[in-house]
Amino acid sequence: MSDPVDNHAAPLDASVDALSDVLDLIHLRGEGLTVVRGVGGADVRYGAGERVVHLVEEGPVELVVDAGARLRLGEGDMALLATGAGHRLRVVEGDGSWMSGRFLVEESAASPLLAALPRVIVLRGSERGLEWLPLSAGLLAAEIADPSAGSRAMASRLLDLLFIKALRAWSDTDGAGGSPGWLTAALDRSLGPALWAIHRHPEQPWSVEELAGLASLSRAAFAARFTRLAGDPPARYLARLRLARAADRIATTTEPVGAIGRALGYESEAAFSRAFAREYGTAPRDWRAARNGSA
Repeated sequence: MSDPVDNHAAPLDASVDALSDVLDLIHLRGEGLTVVRGVGGADVRYGAGERVVHLVEEGPVELVVDAGARLRLGEGDMALLATGAGHRLRVVEGDGSWMSGRFLVEESAASPLLAALPRVIVLRGSERGLEWLPLSAGLLAAEIADPSAGSRAMASRLLDLLFIKALRAWSDTDGAGGSPGWLTAALDRSLGPALWAIHRHPEQPWSVEELAGLASLSRAAFAARFTRLAGDPPARYLARLRLARAADRIATTTEPVGAIGRALGYESEAAFSRAFAREYGTAPRDWRAARNGSA
């Protein structure tokens, strides 16, 4: 008789994964994979507002960000423009080609979150520790060259993976010096358990002492670090998260406004409506009507 299978594999540690909650909140989805091939001097323009990733198959090519950086990209390099900065790619010499994928997000939620990022994040395919990059590029190229059942879903998942990997790489190198915001805080390991608790249970009246305990920090150290990275003190962060969750549910469900407010910790519909209007400049029902295209 064979030995039983060991089912005691360690699960993913959700307590340090506030980033997944942030990505869920903005409804990140990779879409629209294309290949561009050109000769020296060929120039392709990408308009402002397009959140895209480029993977260079053959180079060099030059990336020029509007009123910003001018970067040279070689074969195997990747550039993520998550903030929607307008830019262009140009074949420098000889032949050049690259794959481009774009990302769809819920703009009202994504714009303030992704604003913490630089206009462009570049990963060099030759760098150590980025072995996943040529592998992912190869899988995308294979789906383009020989599309089959599930290719669109495969490409979408791979683009999502590239986005997340780029965020991690940025956090490991430059993220600590980035702009304060939810995304910057979500990428900080020490704040992970506290952020996870807030994101899992935003309806709870979390105190700074409780959250500091989850982060294994003193109250003062936790409050200072949280405010520096998140851009808001814990209480304000919690209030904004509740309202962001509410805005998403109002726009995507038919739940009664009062029920949504109570589920997120508000004692009355009136209190919820006042808080929502202060944050978004409109009443919850008007927000729903505008998102649904109704009068």
